[in-house]
Amino acid sequence: MKIMPNRKTAWIAAAVAAVPAALLGGAALAQSSLAMLDTLDRGGWELRYRDGSTPRNLCVRSGREFIQLRHNEKGCNRFVVEDGNSEITVQYTCPGNGYGRTHIRKEGSKLVQIDSQGIVDGRPFQFSGEARHTGRCR
Repeated sequence: MKIMPNRKTAWIAAAVAAVPAALLGGAALAQSSLAMLDTLDRGGWELRYRDGSTPRNLCVRSGREFIQLRHNEKGCNRFVVEDGNSEITVQYTCPGNGYGRTHIRKEGSKLVQIDSQGIVDGRPFQFSGEARHTGRCR
């Protein structure tokens, strides 16, 4: 005996199959965004913290180095909260090592404002700073 699905059952099956595809497509889109970071100058940058902490030098290849300044490991999951022409906000989770949320505002291709907070190694962190392009990577 052959069972023929009715229209309602077929529609539900198609909808259930489409949900994971839509979610995966959305995740891929979120990961390929952040175009504002691509407009920043490549090379050496100096991050000066607003609290007066020792400045940090960075070698920027894609601009995405600014997202996880306190979480250096790879394998963190990122979620793009805001993706504008001059501002981005990214929330990320690093399995076994905490999470963070970073907001970057571009003032020019050589100057950005960064605010970040989260948990790393079981301890909270929060900082605000200004990063300026300094030339070539050292």
